[in-house]
Amino acid sequence: MRVDLFDFELPDERIALRPANPRDSARLLHVDAGGTLADLSVQDLADLLEPGDALVFNDTKVIPAQLEGFRIRGENRQRISATLHMRSGTDRWKAFVRPGKRIKQGDRLSFGGDGATCLSGVLDATAGTRGEGGEIELIFDLSGPALDEAIMATGHIPLPPYIASKRGEDDQDRRDYQTIYAREDGAVAAPTAGLHFTPELFAKLDARGISRHFVTLHVGAGTFLPVKVDDTAEHLMHSEIGHVSAQTAEALNAVHARGGRIVSVGTTSLRLLESATGEDGTVHEWSGPTGIFITPGYRFRAVDVLMTNFHLPRSTLFMLVAAFSGLETMRTAYTHAINAHYRFYSYGDASLLFRRDSMP
Repeated sequence: MRVDLFDFELPDERIALRPANPRDSARLLHVDAGGTLADLSVQDLADLLEPGDALVFNDTKVIPAQLEGFRIRGENRQRISATLHMRSGTDRWKAFVRPGKRIKQGDRLSFGGDGATCLSGVLDATAGTRGEGGEIELIFDLSGPALDEAIMATGHIPLPPYIASKRGEDDQDRRDYQTIYAREDGAVAAPTAGLHFTPELFAKLDARGISRHFVTLHVGAGTFLPVKVDDTAEHLMHSEIGHVSAQTAEALNAVHARGGRIVSVGTTSLRLLESATGEDGTVHEWSGPTGIFITPGYRFRAVDVLMTNFHLPRSTLFMLVAAFSGLETMRTAYTHAINAHYRFYSYGDASLLFRRDSMP
């Protein structure tokens, strides 16, 4: 499909720079399977779902994956910035490095240097091979838990470029850019639909008889990359590592068997569930990388309802919601959201989408 079909005008001021406070006070645009719109609040979520429905959350935890440092060649030092993308070994990560074109295999890289990390106060690495998407494998001098600790001490929270271009990362982001249920270290970006949940909202959902289940997809920096091609068939999706336990798969299959709905909190949970589900709709235990790219025409196997934030023009995530609810429906919904001053992207408001083919 032509990428320009997914373009729209988004005023710059619609991109949220801070989240709503409290988190569940964010606005929620309800989009039913017929395309009817209603302006609500995230606090209304429990009333929009039915007893027996199941919410699926991504419990990945954002790590400070933005590293600042230098490329070193002899006496020559050039400042660089690296965003870790996906772990590829106990001592190595794939990363997007800027300026990347000047990095050659074998270059020595040094991050930190403020005395905060172990050993000499810096986190050193060697540049490895370059991937098809431009990412470079960084082979660190440390490995395992020691590397994890050094990254935690040296790195910064990698805010989306649409926020980072307007303000710097601060201590508040370490709290705001993390779900309250995050527990599995490894994400470069937050599963942002989950940022709206609070203990009070969980209590409402529990009282309504809506169950909670968790999967893990370590969101990579590829989620921020723009689509630069003219046709979706030419776009290369970056893989992300995920895991669906046998217990969770069994529980979700039981939900469908009882007539309940699987409600994905965020596109990351949806992409992982769809990767783990067979043609017959059975969710399986699953572990490994997924590079699933969902565009209109995709037949959804697992997810019935999607809660997600508002996405940017020409992005793979807007393509995904267009596949879920229909391109024209989403064009109408986004036009309404922009005119009604909804807040977009990672720290923005949310939408609740009902799958287009789920109408009786």
